[in-house]
Amino acid sequence: MNSGVDLRVVELLSARLCHDLVGPIAAIGNGVELLADDDPDFVRDAMALVGESAQRAASRLQFFRFAFGYRQGTATGPPPHQLASELFAGASILCDYRDGPRALGLDWQKLACNLLLVGSEALPRGGRMVLDGGVAGLDLEASGEGNGPGADIRAALALDLPAGELTARIVVAYFAGLLGQALGCRIVVGVAPGSFRFKTAPLAG
Repeated sequence: MNSGVDLRVVELLSARLCHDLVGPIAAIGNGVELLADDDPDFVRDAMALVGESAQRAASRLQFFRFAFGYRQGTATGPPPHQLASELFAGASILCDYRDGPRALGLDWQKLACNLLLVGSEALPRGGRMVLDGGVAGLDLEASGEGNGPGADIRAALALDLPAGELTARIVVAYFAGLLGQALGCRIVVGVAPGSFRFKTAPLAG
């Protein structure tokens, strides 16, 4: 990658992160404003809104810190499978992060977390994701309504898009492709009615 690609990806990842955090943070602000109401029941509901929104924002921040910011070394905070569990808690997507990928190095689990984000984008009506794998690599199977990842997502995962064509919506897929490339693998996508699959394969062949 050249520095221009690096800068473009960083800008779009920052935009994506802000977009995903603005919702729960705005809800916290709304809840705080409602605390001034005189109705005790209304205040109780407002406090619940603030608490739930703060937990949602914290879960996203911790997940994003690992998925986008982890570098080789020791990660701080909860393990990746717990971060994923907390990210999807209460969501319409069931995430099954199995033992195989949990035993992999954190650089592989960083790729895994990015693939989970990409997979969740392709399940707008909810569904199920099963993350499996081992020494041979990662294998994410997803099922749910819809057509699965679009052509732009598949191209981004394969690094077949110029940096200038990236958007905040698909930059995570491109970032996942870069992470895979750094690990010596590519992301192979399979799509079938009601399901899709992301699987890593060696770059050679």
